[in-house]
Amino acid sequence: MTKAPYVAAAALLQAVWLLPACHEQREEALPAANVSAAAPAARVEVAGPKRTVLAFGDSLYAGYGLQRGESLPDAIGKRLRGQGINATVINAGVSGDTTADGRRRLAYTLDRLKTTPDLVLLGLGGNDVLRQVDPAETRANMAAMLDELARRDIPVILTGMMAPPNLGPDFAARFDAIWPALSREHHAVLDPFILQGVLGNRQLMLPDGVHPNAAGVSRIADRVAPLVAKRLAELPEA
Repeated sequence: MTKAPYVAAAALLQAVWLLPACHEQREEALPAANVSAAAPAARVEVAGPKRTVLAFGDSLYAGYGLQRGESLPDAIGKRLRGQGINATVINAGVSGDTTADGRRRLAYTLDRLKTTPDLVLLGLGGNDVLRQVDPAETRANMAAMLDELARRDIPVILTGMMAPPNLGPDFAARFDAIWPALSREHHAVLDPFILQGVLGNRQLMLPDGVHPNAAGVSRIADRVAPLVAKRLAELPEA
């Protein structure tokens, strides 16, 4: 997602997302002293086959509003290396991308890489919510990207998105069902909601209330990195 040119829409969605999220997460709000990103771990020697992970998504991958090296792909890569996993995570997040934008650029992005990635993290859909794209169109775009990755025999981890309640129960039901359904149909690992445990906690979000800060990214990476590590461990050696 990105802030412009959808500031008004983002502010509205922020408000309705935050109401339930603040209520649910009030008890787990972190003391200010505990919110900073984790201290750098001691150097660990990496081993095993060299793996490449492509993180393909929107601003939640690109690192909107963060310093260089603070994005979610960066945080996941650091955790993998900290476990001794010989993996490089390539950040292909583009702020503002909808699923339609991702569909248009996926094949081009893959073709431009020096090597075929061993795994793709696929995370789009937030900007579809901001534009109130028909969930049927969002699903078709996501399915097309999964088909392209399947054609290239590249396994996928989906990081899902959820609609705020102000868009109505019908929209939310159709939108929220996209990722679980596609995960089953395409045998992709699923993290159901990328902002789970972060959205609504002001200590983990940027002032816009839509994007995580560095501490929020760290929280997300703590959840997603083990999924990546497990999936990489399941892959056959080249």
